[in-house]
Amino acid sequence: DTSGTFVQLRLSLAQTACRKRAPQRHCRVLESRRKPICLACYKFDTSDIPKVLDKYHNCGPSHHLAAKEIRQRDEAECRAVEEAGKGGDTLYLPGMFAFSRGLPA
Repeated sequence: DTSGTFVQLRLSLAQTACRKRAPQRHCRVLESRRKPICLACYKFDTSDIPKVLDKYHNCGPSHHLAAKEIRQRDEAECRAVEEAGKGGDTLYLPGMFAFSRGLPA
């Protein structure tokens, strides 16, 4: 894509029996615990030092009642991220800039 590189990651997390302070190689997965599924989408420009044009990430529980609606929203958000930087008139994307009010001089 001439407007940049689009990356989409889907991760399934699981709680284990290992402790944080003493990590081990092989940990038993706790079956009866939450198993959230995370989705992350990033769009990078094509410069020598890539910059993030737009991004979206969401980690939601897999057992949620509105899982279909969440999945549809995630897909729509990722499509919007994928389209970042394609139009010549798209100079500003929501969330691209943050402004804060400075103190008087």
